[in-house]
Amino acid sequence: MQSFSDPMSSSYARWTGFFYLGIAIAGGFSIAYVPTQIVVQNDAAATVANIVGKNSLYHLGIAGDVVVMIFELFAVAMLYFMFRNVSKTLSFAAAMARLSMVSVMSAMLFFHAGADLLAQSDQVMTNFSAEQRADLAGLFLEMHRAGVWIWQIFFTMHLLLLGYLVLRSGRFPSLFGYGLMIGGMGYVLDSAYGFAFSDVAWLGTLRIGLLAIVTLSEVGFALWLLIRAPQAPATLKGAMA
Repeated sequence: MQSFSDPMSSSYARWTGFFYLGIAIAGGFSIAYVPTQIVVQNDAAATVANIVGKNSLYHLGIAGDVVVMIFELFAVAMLYFMFRNVSKTLSFAAAMARLSMVSVMSAMLFFHAGADLLAQSDQVMTNFSAEQRADLAGLFLEMHRAGVWIWQIFFTMHLLLLGYLVLRSGRFPSLFGYGLMIGGMGYVLDSAYGFAFSDVAWLGTLRIGLLAIVTLSEVGFALWLLIRAPQAPATLKGAMA
């Protein structure tokens, strides 16, 4: 466990990059890919049919969410200690914002489980017709989607703080810091667009551009940690000793 003991070491950076990249891969599967194969907009019956017909994929999506949350816990802790020397308060605030995001994501799993139960079993809500159960399952999935809008607000806060810490640390290319801060605004704009302003075309285009920037920045930052594994400057290590 020595690799987890020194936040300024190369091995610590590599593990942080591993967890961060793992979040991107598992999240890309469970958050971006699986819903496109399951959810049919404005058609609860077709969505329920997909849950039944592609149940293994649906469950793999839930498993992917669990992997994301486990890796998130490691990433939260490791990023906090990695940047604590830059600012204890801001590093802690960044960790709390990301942990709040994970808490919302955890609660959202109940809606996925509820939709699965309604789709698979006719032993629940027995006074309801199949169509009514499908509508209820669709409601659960819509509530799950609303949860995404909520956790994206916390994640925006985290990325703004993380980007600032990256810039102040002097250990990473400044491009990552600016990309995290500027691109991170795409998440809160995506929440605003999905919740209240879906008819504003320019907002939809802007959030896509910003999300592309932050995705490249996060993946680039994770790969930099994993491959380059930057150590802290000797002067900084001495100051922390």
